[in-house]
Amino acid sequence: MLYRENGQFKTTYRSDQQIFPIAQDRIAIGLLLAVAFVAIPLFASEYFYTSILIPFVIMSLAALGVNLLVGYCGQISLGSGAFMAVGAYGAYNFFVRIPGLPLIPALILGGLCAMFFGILFGLPSLRVKGLYLAVATLAAQFFSDWMFLRITWLTNESPSGQVSVNKLKVLGMALDTPVARYLFCLSLLTLIALLAKNLVRGAIGREWMAIRDMDVAAAVIGIRPMYAKLSAFAVSSFIIGVAGALWAFVHLGSWEPAAFSVEVSFRLLFMVIIGGLGSIMGSFFGAAFIVILPIVLSRLLPAMGDLVGVELSTATVSHVELMTFGGLIVWFLIVEPHGLAKLWSMGKQKLRLWPFPH
Repeated sequence: MLYRENGQFKTTYRSDQQIFPIAQDRIAIGLLLAVAFVAIPLFASEYFYTSILIPFVIMSLAALGVNLLVGYCGQISLGSGAFMAVGAYGAYNFFVRIPGLPLIPALILGGLCAMFFGILFGLPSLRVKGLYLAVATLAAQFFSDWMFLRITWLTNESPSGQVSVNKLKVLGMALDTPVARYLFCLSLLTLIALLAKNLVRGAIGREWMAIRDMDVAAAVIGIRPMYAKLSAFAVSSFIIGVAGALWAFVHLGSWEPAAFSVEVSFRLLFMVIIGGLGSIMGSFFGAAFIVILPIVLSRLLPAMGDLVGVELSTATVSHVELMTFGGLIVWFLIVEPHGLAKLWSMGKQKLRLWPFPH
């Protein structure tokens, strides 16, 4: 009975077009942001920041970018790791070659590099789709691996491709503590998620979804497939590139091309499939599942072994963790193929009708 919109009348178009039209949703989002920005920094430990919170926030941003392309526009991509790498190395080159360049412009420029790279490898989407497009975008992954290992100018003449950054500052404030890095990443995620939510509710988002559902019919009613598909690649690659730059600058500090391998591309694709295709909230659910679950299993499995009197080696724990993780992914895809966001939506719908039968 708490989650009812009875009596919440809309008297203006502005109020009717709110992102969260139900008052309970606005209150819940406000409380969630208050916990994320205020409560967590008061109580979280350094391990919690470096191992869970910062990776979760950055991967949520990357999954958000992948979801705009795969979930909303229907263009399957396996080059997300390459877009992250281009964003990271692009931001690095601007950061070290332009003296005194602030961090935020460097991140934006890295995102623009990833955007142009994504448009280039998004051109095959004008002729192929489905599995063929996935293979075409996979070429971006192999090309980026070769590029950052062979073209030493891109890595500041580092023969191995390994580079590093330090003494990061934002608006004169040093990002030298886990709390500062977490709040900076969380602020960027909140801003970009808000912009993405408004984007998919507008004309561009409706064009993407029309192309996803039936591109021939979309072209018949006047939607330009070339513009819609390439704009989806551009926006998605920009967000993924910014996430890659954050992953390199804020989380890793020192990295090499192997940090953005094809495994990262598959992991991001799993995030949006498990979280929910075509759902902004699903990007967060999928990132939480992929990032947090392995850490929980690595802590829980040895404890369970001690309870039954069996000592589990590190290798055994790693193998059981992978098997459990893979089994849960298959189970979720069978039980709820629309992802965790669908379960969230069904739960909200049942709360609206409770205690009446549905």
